[in-house]
Amino acid sequence: MARRRRPRRSGALGELPPLKILSQIALIQAILYVSLTALMFFTERISGRPFSFNLVFGWSGIRGDTTEGLVTAFVFVLAAGLFSAAAIVIFVGRSKLVLDFAASLHVIHLAVVFFVTHSLPANLAWWATMGVSTGAAVLVGTWGCRHRELQPISFGGAAAAANNTNNTNNSGSGAAAGAAGVDGDEEQGFSRGRGRGRGRDGAGEYEMVPVKTGENSRQD
Repeated sequence: MARRRRPRRSGALGELPPLKILSQIALIQAILYVSLTALMFFTERISGRPFSFNLVFGWSGIRGDTTEGLVTAFVFVLAAGLFSAAAIVIFVGRSKLVLDFAASLHVIHLAVVFFVTHSLPANLAWWATMGVSTGAAVLVGTWGCRHRELQPISFGGAAAAANNTNNTNNSGSGAAAGAAGVDGDEEQGFSRGRGRGRGRDGAGEYEMVPVKTGENSRQD
């Protein structure tokens, strides 16, 4: 007996073409690293410390026991939860796909960190930061996509004016057709609700009389 295939989960990435999925993920990942690099560079310059790409592609900079480590964690959450979520809203725009893209974003970042550092993150604070940033990206992205999906659809002023004009013309045509139908009936000798009518040539009037049936018709 053949097994029934389970339906795909609503919001699965399989709903989109593979090439489009890869291009969207690459674009959102690039936006994450550009925004993270800019924020890290700005933060380090203000603090008077030298900037290092280890803060972006490493895991040792995110710590829970130092102020610098907490600031680095906050900057990462800000970059992933705000800029990446905004990119998901702009380039994806579907609330049911936000979780898939947000999770893919952080999984790819984990792979990049492992490739750069040749080790898995050993700081618990790093994993906690990834969890918080994933949740922030999902919340902000879902809110933004739903707000965008609920916006009223506008077809433009010209199209709306054309539709109103067509509706007006159709209403006028329907009224004229109704009036013409009544007049046409009267011209052909039929008058709705009345017992009198005119011939098509307008010569004289006639009166409709009941038709005799049964015994009366045979007697006549």
